[in-house]
Amino acid sequence: MNRRILLLGPPGSGKGTIAARLETELALPHLSSGHLLRQEVEKGSPAGCRAKTFIDNGELVPDTSVLEVIEPALKGAIANGGFVLDGFPRNRTQAIDLDRWLAEHGIPLERVLLFTGPEDVLAERITGRRTCPECGRVYHGQTVPPKRAGICDLCGIPLVQREDDSEAVVHKRYEIYRRETHPLEQYYRQQDKLAMIPATLPLEGRFSAVVEELTR
Repeated sequence: MNRRILLLGPPGSGKGTIAARLETELALPHLSSGHLLRQEVEKGSPAGCRAKTFIDNGELVPDTSVLEVIEPALKGAIANGGFVLDGFPRNRTQAIDLDRWLAEHGIPLERVLLFTGPEDVLAERITGRRTCPECGRVYHGQTVPPKRAGICDLCGIPLVQREDDSEAVVHKRYEIYRRETHPLEQYYRQQDKLAMIPATLPLEGRFSAVVEELTR
């Protein structure tokens, strides 16, 4: 069975954490646009060089650069049973491009899960986040701690704090989310694919709500 799931939500809403659980428990490839772009930055690829300034400043990477990175990842994931997509699309143009690309391959999105919660509560989560530079898995000192402090459970290497998790950059990211990404709620609601998940639930509660929506 090929599953195509999209996770939406503001910074700090826990999309990456839920996506990692779905990848582990449902064997669905987790495609994080942010992680894929940062990999390109580290490799110094043309797409990565074009994206770096935007990422460091908490701004949206131009659509053409994102698609350049996402399309090969989508093709690989589809060949392996589908995907959990996190961080893309981030605006209406990207959503239309994604729908068009999936339609050409005969595999439209199955479900869109939108994580919602108070901005001030979610923003507090971000400053405590630490990310694995190898696999992209996200941890939090209080809510999703690694088994060993500061070390990724999967890769066994030190976790890092992303530059775009600083307070000033997070504030800018919220402004961009409200302007660019939040309108996608109506876009996917009109397609009858949207389900709302309370982002303030404990992790197990959030994951249970996600599984319930996916098994309807």
